[in-house]
Amino acid sequence: MKNLNIDTILAQAGSRRDPHTGAISTPIHQCATFRHPALGESTGFDYSRTANPTRQALETAMAELEGGARGLAFSSGMAAVDNVIRLLAPKDKVLITEDLYGGTYRIFRKVYAQYGIEAVYIDTSDTAAVETALEDAAVKMLFVEVPTNPMLRVADIKALGELANKKGVIYVVDNTFLSPCSLRPLELGADIVLHSATKYLGGHNDVVAGVLVTKTQELGERLFFFQNSVGSILAPNDAWLVLRGLKTLHLRIEKQSENAQKIAEFLNTHPKVKKVFYPGLKSHKGHDVQAKQAKCFGGMVSFEIDVPALVPQILKSVKVFHFAESLGGTESLVTFPAVQTHADIEPEIRERLGVTDRLLRLSIGVEHADDLIEDLRNAIENGEV
Repeated sequence: MKNLNIDTILAQAGSRRDPHTGAISTPIHQCATFRHPALGESTGFDYSRTANPTRQALETAMAELEGGARGLAFSSGMAAVDNVIRLLAPKDKVLITEDLYGGTYRIFRKVYAQYGIEAVYIDTSDTAAVETALEDAAVKMLFVEVPTNPMLRVADIKALGELANKKGVIYVVDNTFLSPCSLRPLELGADIVLHSATKYLGGHNDVVAGVLVTKTQELGERLFFFQNSVGSILAPNDAWLVLRGLKTLHLRIEKQSENAQKIAEFLNTHPKVKKVFYPGLKSHKGHDVQAKQAKCFGGMVSFEIDVPALVPQILKSVKVFHFAESLGGTESLVTFPAVQTHADIEPEIRERLGVTDRLLRLSIGVEHADDLIEDLRNAIENGEV
């Protein structure tokens, strides 16, 4: 059948009805090498660094979900980022979201800078600023998070795609926070979509993985060459865990987004909360853009407490939320970006971007919203000091 709804594609992800056993769930091919039938003949698999049936099932599913030509699965989200950067050469510049994940900042600033690749940090929610920056002929890539981590700024993915395509630069969109359930960047002009599959795709806080999906086979082949050469592949068991997670992605995303909206509205009226960052709030600068380009506002909420002294109280006192890094799982998490996910960013830059000692980031899970709200209320108002 053609033109299946994404819910159906997700529920059937990896289900290929094994012709030998009839297995509905994709088998875990925990195998390093594959026997050849005869000289000059192959089953299509030789060595698992190059290709593995379980990993291939995930890669095929992700390409279908994102509407791309080629999917590639990696050992982590950062391994996927690293693979993308290998498309660049010394003296190339990349325009990149300024308030981005600290790990991505670290690899550009402290790893690839020494090889002559220059990252130019910019507010990618400011389309005019991006257009001006793209006038620099040395810019070969535009790398955008949507929404950004942790300030949840929203870039106009289609508008940026038109600019990037006009200039002939590689356009990369990190779609980790929204997933293909909500946003399909390749349809809006992106060349590459990136995911930390550890997050919403896996969805259960039990696997570390990364995914790339390319618009064209040619670009996919270039990235595959790097992946195969470096060996940054996803193990079969981990690939199976991500496939398992995909089957309920649409159900989880819907619930998480619904919960996040309620929690953002609660925090927005709390006297001890200075500011709430969530695109679902009509007061959010990127609300209209997000409503236009995405099917939901996502499950991530950041907020600024009025006094820094409340931060350790909240982190110590939450009972339903877990004080932990990462995001996108069924369990709700609270993170302190300044000392966790964004610790590698220089303090003065963090402060300018709003990643202050008063900012907390919430990954909203699938629990009942009332329980989550009550947990936050108690931690803010009556928590242990």
